[in-house]
Order: sequence, then structure tokens, then C-alpha cells
Amino acid sequence: MKIVTYNVNGIKARLPRLVEYLTEQQPDVVCLQELKSSDETFPEADIRAAGYGAVWHGQKSWNGVAVLARGSDPVERQRGLAGETEDDHSRYLEAEVDGVVIASIYLPNGNPQPGPKFDYKLRWIERLAARARDLLAEEKPVVLAGDYNVIPNDDDTFSVRAMQDDALMQPESREGFRRLVAQGWTDALRTRHPKGGVWTFWDYQAGAWQRDAGFRIDHLLLSPIAADRLVDAGVDKDYRAREKASDHAPTWARLR
Repeated sequence: MKIVTYNVNGIKARLPRLVEYLTEQQPDVVCLQELKSSDETFPEADIRAAGYGAVWHGQKSWNGVAVLARGSDPVERQRGLAGETEDDHSRYLEAEVDGVVIASIYLPNGNPQPGPKFDYKLRWIERLAARARDLLAEEKPVVLAGDYNVIPNDDDTFSVRAMQDDALMQPESREGFRRLVAQGWTDALRTRHPKGGVWTFWDYQAGAWQRDAGFRIDHLLLSPIAADRLVDAGVDKDYRAREKASDHAPTWARLR
């Protein structure tokens, strides 16, 4: 089972690239983030024509997450996280596919920091951690896949100096991510590439792609049962080079 996380940075703008990826790679499950589409305008027909069922949690112009499954309809389990009733951001969607529980996650960016957006990011990490603990207690294969907007380690970025003031790399952001992983989750990409230097995002500005000035913020965290089935993990980097591509590359883990 190839499970992909892919921040598409606007599903309507990237639809040709997404369909291209689905057709060429035929992944089993794809978690999408940053749809920037309302529920009503999600391109379900195009996704189905490519051979995928879908559940989605949209929001006009911002955020938005989805789970796609090849040849079947994901069974939705939960949308949104408990803890802040006034939070209307579409950032979390949980579904089950072939016995595997899969969550598509779009963690807040948190910039500028310090400030209310950074505070919201840190609270959101704690809310995710609370849900993650409950999922571990189910003792099922679980994959928490998404754009976490956290650079966990210094070797997960092209330049510590360039990113040192960014919310993605603040000590509080990293500590929140570490506490989450320490519950018993396995960082799939880190496990397969322990020396770092693997990027999942390259900004559109300052020739970041051409300079390979990227960093790793798209992660797949595996529960112990899922981690036991891990075969490989990687980044389909070439898709970032295509015309009108997302600034993220599809990032994946393969399970037995």
C-alpha cells in the first residue's frame, strides 16, 4: 500500500498535475492538503474519473484536506479536532481504507511569530497529540500524513540560518512535534533517510527549486502496527519540476 501526502496548493489550479500523478503513479491512498476549495466546488468527478474515491473537508480560498483511495471510497471517521469549538479551519480529516486508519493533516503555519497565529499553531499541535493518543489506544495500523509545517531537525532544511526566525523551526514547534512522535509514532521518511537532507517543499521565490533550497515539512507518522509493515518511504521529487506544479512534492510511505 503506497500512502502519499501531497499539499497541492489549490486543487483547482493543480488539478491537471494531480490527475497526472494519480494516473502515472497509481498510489493506493493520497492525503491532500491546502485544497483552497469549498466542499461544493471540490472536483469529485475528475477524481473519480481518475479511478479514485474521495472524502474531503473543504473551505473556500483557504486550508482544506481530503483523503483519496484508489478503486474505493474511504470511510470517513472524523473531521476536525476537539478542543476549540470556535475553530472553523478545515485542517483535519480522518478516514479508513482497507483496514488502515489514515488522517490528512494541514497543521497551521504559525507565521508571523511570536503572535496569535503562532499561539494557535502550538495549541493545534496539542489538540492533534490528544487525538493521536486516542488513535494509538485503538491498536490499529494508523498513518498521520500531512503538511505539519514543522522542520524537525537542522538537517531537514537547506539553511538553518535562513529559517531560524520562521515559525516552522522554532523550539516550541519542534518540541511539540517531538512530543507527538514520542507517544510511539514512527517518522517514516526519517526512518528510511536517517541522515536528513531530504526535502519535500521548495518555495516559488528566490529560485529555491533551481538552487535545491528546500526543507522537510511533509511527514507520515506511523503507529507501531503500521511501522511494522513499513517497506520504504520517499519523495516523488520530479513532480515539483513540472509546469505549474505545487511548491510541495508528493511524499510517501509504502506498507506491506
